[in-house]
Amino acid sequence: MAFTINVIGLGQMGGNMALTLKAAGFNVTGSDVFEQARARLAAKGLAVVAPDALPASDIYLLSLPTSAHVRDVLENTPGILHLAPKGSVIIDTSTSDPAVSRELAEKVSAAGLLWLDAPVSGGPKGAASGKLGMLLGGETTTIERVAPVLEAMSAKRTHVGGPGSGHVVKLANNYLCAAHLLTTAEAVAMAAKAGVAPEACLAGINSGSGRSAVSEVNFPEWVLSERFDSGFTTGLMRKDLRLARDAAEQLGIPLSLLQAVVEAWHTDTQHPADSEDFNHIATPILARTNQAEAL
Repeated sequence: MAFTINVIGLGQMGGNMALTLKAAGFNVTGSDVFEQARARLAAKGLAVVAPDALPASDIYLLSLPTSAHVRDVLENTPGILHLAPKGSVIIDTSTSDPAVSRELAEKVSAAGLLWLDAPVSGGPKGAASGKLGMLLGGETTTIERVAPVLEAMSAKRTHVGGPGSGHVVKLANNYLCAAHLLTTAEAVAMAAKAGVAPEACLAGINSGSGRSAVSEVNFPEWVLSERFDSGFTTGLMRKDLRLARDAAEQLGIPLSLLQAVVEAWHTDTQHPADSEDFNHIATPILARTNQAEAL
C-alpha cells in the first residue's frame, strides 16, 4: 500500500524519520510550528507545510516533546481528531505520559481513527538510518496495517500491549538508563581512585554481569570520548524520569530507588543544564574523583 504520511514535529528525531520514510518511497509531508524547522527540512527535499495547512493523510506520525503537545496537536492545532479521514492511523513516537496516552487513544478511537504508541530509541542517528528500536502499544491489527512504515523506520519492534503500554515500557527503560549512568559513573570513579583506568574498568564490567548498554555504548561512545553528542538532552531525560515517578505514584507503588534517581538528576539543574547531552550526568561524578586525587 502506498501510504501518505504526515510527520508532525520536525526536530532531530522527527525530521530524520520523515527523511527516512521519504527515502523509502512513501509520500511524506512534514509539519512543525517553527518555520525554521520547516525550512531546514525543505532544504533537504521534504515537502513541508504549516500546521494549519496539513493535508489529509493515511498516517499521522507524531514526534513531539510532551504529552501536552500531543494533546494539542490532536485536539486543537491542527486538530487531527477533527481533520483526519476515518480509518487514519495516529502513531505517537514521543515519550509520553501513559495515562494521557490511554485517554487520547480512547478519543482517537471514538473519532473513527486508529492509535499506536511507538516510542523510539536509537537517537537521531538511528532515525536517519532507519535503525530505531520501537516499543509498540496498540492493537495487533493496527500494527499489521502500518507494518511497512514501521519496518522502514526501525531495526527492532516489540509489541508490549495495548494503548499506552509502549509509553509505560519506554519510561521503565529510560529510568534504568538514567540509573545505569549514575551507577556506572560511580563504579568507574571508584576504580579510578583505586588506580584502575576507566577503559580497563569498563572492559571488566562488560565481561561480567554488571554490564549494560550504558557501560557498553554510552561510556565509550560519549562519556570517555567527551563527544557528548548523542542527540538526547538532559532536560528530556529529567522529564521522562518525572513521568516515570508520576506513573508509579498513580499506581500507588512506592519505588524508593526510582525516587532517588529522580532526585539525583535534579539536585543541580545547571550541572548538567537541561540543554546539555544527557550523558553529561556522569561528568560531575567522575570529576569528584579527579578533585579528590588533587587534594
